Order: sequence, then structure tokens, then C-alpha cells
Amino acid sequence: MPYFQIIRANGFKGSIYPVNPRRGTVDGVKAYASIDELPEPVDFAIVAAPVEQSMDIVKAAVRKHIKFIHFFTSGFGETGNRQLEEDLVREARKGHLRIVGPNCIGIHCSESKISFTFAPEQELPGTVAFLGQSGGITGNFLALASTRKIPLNKVVSYGNQIDLRLEEYLDYLADDKKIRIIACYVEDIKDPDHFLQSLKKTTAKKPVIILKGGKTETGSKAAASHTGAMASDYTIWAAVIRQHGGLLVDNFDQMMHLVMLGTAKKPLRGKRVGFLGAGGGVSVLFSDLAVQAGLVLPELSARAQQKISEKIMGVNTSTVNPVDLGAFGFDLNVMLHTMKAIDEDEGIDVIVPYFSVEYIMRSETILQVKNNADTIMEMAHQIKKPVIPILSSFVEDNLDVERTRITTFAALRNAGFPVYIKMQDAIYSIGTYFEWVAKHPLGKTRVTS
Repeated sequence: MPYFQIIRANGFKGSIYPVNPRRGTVDGVKAYASIDELPEPVDFAIVAAPVEQSMDIVKAAVRKHIKFIHFFTSGFGETGNRQLEEDLVREARKGHLRIVGPNCIGIHCSESKISFTFAPEQELPGTVAFLGQSGGITGNFLALASTRKIPLNKVVSYGNQIDLRLEEYLDYLADDKKIRIIACYVEDIKDPDHFLQSLKKTTAKKPVIILKGGKTETGSKAAASHTGAMASDYTIWAAVIRQHGGLLVDNFDQMMHLVMLGTAKKPLRGKRVGFLGAGGGVSVLFSDLAVQAGLVLPELSARAQQKISEKIMGVNTSTVNPVDLGAFGFDLNVMLHTMKAIDEDEGIDVIVPYFSVEYIMRSETILQVKNNADTIMEMAHQIKKPVIPILSSFVEDNLDVERTRITTFAALRNAGFPVYIKMQDAIYSIGTYFEWVAKHPLGKTRVTS
């Protein structure tokens, strides 16, 4: 992996020294034959050399007073080579050297612009952290976070964790005031007592979402061949994690849905939902799913209903809650007007507008209604309550539809809204959030019913 080129391309401002005994320069920059020849000690060394050279590299890093070393290299405990791992740690302890990995893709830091991949531009460091034992899962998280406009702060792929372990990263992130939410992909825990202490400490300050790999016997064997992980009974593991404040998810999608909600600019403070969309069937399905998840759809006040009715005709519409705008729901300006009416209703805590990509396109071509990002940004400026949009699309073979979906999604995310493609994903996220806060002292100080 071309870390040197990636770090330079991402705009890292510090000194970078390529070490390669076979080349005099790398991308026009002087290369050094060995770590010992570096002109000064460095903070962080990234190693992509054969496993057979790892011991000599650690010894050289200790001599050079390097602080951290990341082994991208594989071939350690995951292949049964645990003695080498122990020897590396013992050698590192002769200095002040800490080891990231081995067998991992390393770290991503938005603030310092260090990364293992070409990182998307962010105006400011984000509020989300991710800790992943798998390099592939970590890469997937970074890619999807970029696609969904989730602002990242720090990401660590920690691999075999022979030295620096999950609990130590949690301890660090717990005290990082820039980070609001932490997501983790975990295959095994090296020191359960320390980990649970760290988890409890961290969840007292911010949510920690955990996706466990290796829940089954087959999954555990796969984890062992991948990172050398030894998994325990998942039922017991899950119960203990929940007791210490962790928020467990069943799959990668659920983790991303909750992370998305964690980026909302306005926190949820109650379960009373105001839903608006175009179509009765959608309203019925949303109502069923919402009630099953413990949410409430109270009838809107007479004043709110009167205001909504000013922009729609009483044909195939409803102003009660869920609000059915009929064909008028194709117009984002009517949606904004309706959201403002719901926003003024003291009986509603959160507004969920249902947008259809196909309807947005039809309104522009047939009804000559211009829907644009400015209207969406007005929603962010004018609506005081939390807004969680659903952006549905049921056409999968039309590039024009896909372009509209991408641009509308980006506009909603740029406005600061968490956005979901399916209503069940939005309801899952809201419902899970309230399940967590009901059991957690931190949440109880933030939520009103």
C-alpha cells in the first residue's frame, strides 16, 4: 500500500521520510536505507516490510526513539506466529515504543491528515470515531461514511492488538471532547476486565456502538484465521457489554444507521413523532412500524392542521398525523410549510418527512415545480425541532433517478439532517436511541418524554 504517496496527497504538513534500501528517492523525495539513517526521531513509523524483518525494524525503532510503529504487515498471530508477537512487544518495551497492529491498515486522523486512504475533504475534523479490528471493515466504514457525509474525526484499524489494545483506544477517545460517538467492530478482547472498565468509563460520556464479529462457532474460526482472535460465548458477551453501557448492533447497516443519527445537530428529546408524506399507504406503514418501536404519533393541534390545510386541498389528503399531502407533497415548498406548522405544535418532538425521489423528479417535469437545495437549507434554518428525513427510491435502473437521489441526499446531509433510505431504518435508529437512553444515566439527562 503506497502510504507515502497517500499521506502526501492528503496534505500532511509534517516531515515524511521514506525508508527503502533499494531506492535513492521515492516520488522525488530522498529515501533512507534504514531507520537508523533518519535525520531525526519520528513520532510514527508505518511498516510494509516482510514479517521476517519485523524484529530488526522494532530494534531500530527503539534505537531511534520512535514513539509509535504501525505494522501493516501480516503473518503474525493470525498464522500461529504468536511467539514473534510476544518477542516484538518485549523488544519495544526496551524503549518507549508502542505498536499499532500488526496486520491492520492503521490510522486515519482528519485533523492531522494522516490516513491509509485518499481521504475526502472536510472543513473541520468531525465528531465520529471508529475502531475496527478488520482492515476491510474499517475501509468499508470510511467509504460509506464519506458517501453518507458523516464527519469523521479518528479511525483506527487495530488488527491483532499485540500491544495497543481496543480498551486503550477507548480510554483515549473517551477524553477526546471533539468526538460525540464511537463505533467499533470487535472480534476479540485481550483483557476483558480492562476493556469493561474502559467501556463503562467511555459510555458515561458518549455512546459506544459495537458490532461483534465471530458470534457463531464458524464465525469464531474465521476470526481466528483473520486476526488470531479467540471469541467467547456471544450470549454472555452481549449481556456483559449491555450491562456496561455498550450499544450492540446485529450488522454493519445498523451500525451505520446509528452513527448517522449520532451526527444530528439537534438531539432527540422525546418519542412523539410528526410524520408527513405523499400517499396514504406510506403513512399507514410508517404508523405501524413506529408504534411497534415504542414511538407515538399524536394528533396534531387544530392550529397546526389549519395551517397545513392552507396549502393543500381536501382531496386524498389528511392533516391529522401522519400527514398525507397527496400530490401536493411533490413540492418541497409545501413540505417546508407543513414542517413549519408541525414545528409549532408543542405535542411533537421530532419531524419525519418522507421524500420520494421519483416524485421529486415528476414534480419538476410534469408540475413544473422547482425543487432545489435552497429549499432544503431553509428547512434547516427555519425548523427548530429535530428533523429525520426518509429519502425513498424504488427505481434501480435509471441513471437520472440515481443522480437526483444523490444530489437530494447530499443537500439533506449538508443541511445537517440524518437521512434514511427506508422508513424501517429511520424507525430502528430512533427506537434504538430511546432504548439506550432509557437504560443509561447520560441519556436521561438529555431526553424528555
